[in-house]
Formats: sequence, structure tokens, C-alpha cells
Amino acid sequence: MRGLIHRFQSLPLRSRLALLVATAVAVAVAAVAVTCWLLTRTQLPSELDTSLENTSAPPSTVQNALNNCTSGIPPESTNGSGFAYIQVILPDGTRCVAPDSEPVKVRAEDLAVANGTEHTSLHDSTTDSGTEVRVFTQRESLRPGAPIAVSVARPLTEINSALNRLALLLTAVAGVGVVGAGAAGLWVARAGLRPVDGLTRAVEHVARTEDLTVRIPVEGEDEIARLSRSFNSMTAALASSRDRQSQLIADAGHELRTPLTSLRTNVELLARSEDTGRAIPPDDRKALMASVKAQMTELASLIGDLQELSRPDAADPGPLQVVALHDIVESALERARLRGPELTITADLRSWYVRAEPAALERALVNVLDNAVKFSPPGGAVEVALSERGELTVRDHGPGIPADELPYVFERFWRSPSARALPGSGLGLSIVARTIHQTGGEVALRHAAGGGTVAAIRIPGAPTPPPPPPPPPETL
Repeated sequence: MRGLIHRFQSLPLRSRLALLVATAVAVAVAAVAVTCWLLTRTQLPSELDTSLENTSAPPSTVQNALNNCTSGIPPESTNGSGFAYIQVILPDGTRCVAPDSEPVKVRAEDLAVANGTEHTSLHDSTTDSGTEVRVFTQRESLRPGAPIAVSVARPLTEINSALNRLALLLTAVAGVGVVGAGAAGLWVARAGLRPVDGLTRAVEHVARTEDLTVRIPVEGEDEIARLSRSFNSMTAALASSRDRQSQLIADAGHELRTPLTSLRTNVELLARSEDTGRAIPPDDRKALMASVKAQMTELASLIGDLQELSRPDAADPGPLQVVALHDIVESALERARLRGPELTITADLRSWYVRAEPAALERALVNVLDNAVKFSPPGGAVEVALSERGELTVRDHGPGIPADELPYVFERFWRSPSARALPGSGLGLSIVARTIHQTGGEVALRHAAGGGTVAAIRIPGAPTPPPPPPPPPETL
């Protein structure tokens, strides 16, 4: 059995479908044929019995049979060519066979009718030549006081021949049906799997050429159409991902080139000073070393941002836990004040608890505050507020962002033309948007009344922390 299952599973899908269709039709046809034959075998004897019960022997035929008995003509001399075999049975068991009838053996049932014990009898018997017959015997009286039994018999070969012909016909029809079902199953399998063949060719083409622009025509709303749509969506997503990856690499190379070039220039100046023995003035050397340090810091920050953005969007950001957003904002404010000591940074924070990864969330908030510090004028102010409804706003009084540039501020490596001279890689706000979206929140930038920019962050949460989970039950 396992061998048959393994052999069936090793067949191509088209062959399996055709075989299953042919088998199903064969079983159905066989069941119908057998049922039809059984019903016919049950119905034909019933019809024969009804026909015998409705057939009455003509009085002349009965009288001729009695005359044969009285004249001494042996019943074996009849040829049995009539429609039914008719014979008269006397109470002593004597049978008188009618002309053109074949003598039928007398049974006990016939004698019971002849002796008056039974009125009629319906049973099987055989002729003297061995032919099986169905016999109907009933009492009749040709003259008063002389009752007799008259038997009417018909051969059972009529039923057997009809059943045999029906069996041959049903077998032939079943065979034709199975062959037709196999052909139809093969055609259905080919027609049904034609879209799958197209999908297979498309997948093989993508695997061979890495061409993600291939699309499969979609027709209808069936499962094959859904599979085709899913394949088209998958290739489109892969193509978009590859384009974003290529763009990330190109942008990263471009952004890395600037600090690396500056760093290389400074290092070459230091190396040339050592090679030629011409000392660099102390003030210039100090400025040169400060520039090297700043370029290395910028390079390290850029590499960290690239590592953060290199993770897939669907990757697990880390274990989420309930954290106090106001505490994380306070921690980010301390770092922001160190980076902008000449600025006035005020905060009005209300309690708000969210579910997030603490380190990633703090880094995102630091990026928002750094952005506000970087674009604030000297001696300016940065206003931070966390409302009772959980909306965090960071407002600076800088030059603001032009309206036509607002849709691009969260894209990777995008930098306003007016900000290209300032330090930064253009990845900070992209990291902010990614982190906030992973927590289920929203972030947006908008113009502030009176000038400047407002960064608004909204993360789902509550003003009070949720109750701790109950301790696990103690085990003995």
C-alpha cells in the first residue's frame, strides 16, 4: 500500500489529476451500473410473476391437454414451442401437457392446489429437459364436481438472457465512460494547470535571470488568479527592495565619501609633515586634529545609522516592554542640553506609558532633539511638551522647512539644500520614523506659528502604567 502511495505521489501533478478524475468517474459509473443491474434483476422476476398471474389458459387448450391424457398420447411428444407451457395436473399427480408446450415437473405445491389444499401456487421448477421455469398453478373447474389444477410456466432464460445482455451493455458503457473520463481528466488537468505552467516558467525565468520585472497576466478570481497576483506582488516587492538596497548603497557611498575624503586629506597633511620634517604650527595642528576627531565621530555616527537602517522593516526591533515615555524624554533632554549649551530648552512633561523598546525609542527622541538643536539660532529656545493625551511636541525657532520639502524629510539620506553645509547624514529622521512606526505610533513635522518647526509624535499608551501580571501559582 505504501509503495502504491509513493508511486502515485511520484507522478506529475497533471497525471495525478487525470488519474484521480478517471478513478472517480470509474467508481461512479461502476456504482451506477451495479445498482442498475441489481434493480433490474429484482424487477424482472416481479414482472414475470405478474405476467403469469395475469395469464389464463384458454379452455380449449386445457381441454386439448385432457384429451391427450385420455387418448394416451405421451406428453413427451410435444415440441414446447408455445409462448407459455401449459399443463393440467390431476389430484393423483398425473400431468396432461397442452400442445406446443413442454412438460414441467410436478412439485408438491402443484399437488396441493390439485387436491384443494391451496388455491394458487407460484414457484420455480424445471422441465423434463432441464430448463428452469417459473410456474403459476391455480384451481379450475371445467365441469361441476371435477376440479383440476392448471399450471402456466414460462422459462427463466428470458430473465437470465436479459440480465446478461444488460450486464454486457453496462460493462461496455462503463468502459467507454472510464476511457472518456480519463481523456476528459487529462484535458481538464492540462487546461487547469496551464496558468500554473505559466507561473512555473516565470519563476524559472526569475531564478535564471534575476529579472524581477516579470509579471504574470491575471484572469478571473479563482485560486490560480490569486496565486498569480501574489507572485506579481512578491516580485514587485523584491524589485522595490532591491532598488532601495541599491539606492542605500549608492547614497551610503556618497555620504561616506565626504568624511573619508576630509579625513584622508588631514591624515596626508600630518604624514607629509612627518616625512618632510616641517612642523605644523601648534594652532594649525590643533585645528587639524580637531577636524580629524570630528570626521571620525561623524563617520562612526554614519556607520551606526547605516547599521540601524540595514535591518529589514519586518525584523524584530527587540523585546517590547512598558516604559515611561516622560522618563525617556528627560534622558534625551539631558543629552540635548549637552549638545546645545547655549540654547534654552524647556520641558513640560506629563506622565505617559507606552510599549516600546527603550534603547531604540530613546535614540529616536535624541535624533528629534538633535535636529531641533542643530537648526535653532544661537541663544534660541527649544520647547518640549508631553500632553495628557500622550502627544509629544518638540518646537524650535529655526528657519523652518519649506512646504515643498516636508514630504521628503523622512526619506533616507534626504537633506534640505539649505542644510547641506551642516553636519549630518540625512538618516536621523528616517530612523525616527522607522522606530515610531514600529511602536504603532505616528510622527510628523509641521510649520510652527511665528516661525520654526514642530515635530509631533503620538504613541499609543496610557497616563498610568498597567497593573503587573499576577505571580505564577506556586508548585509543590
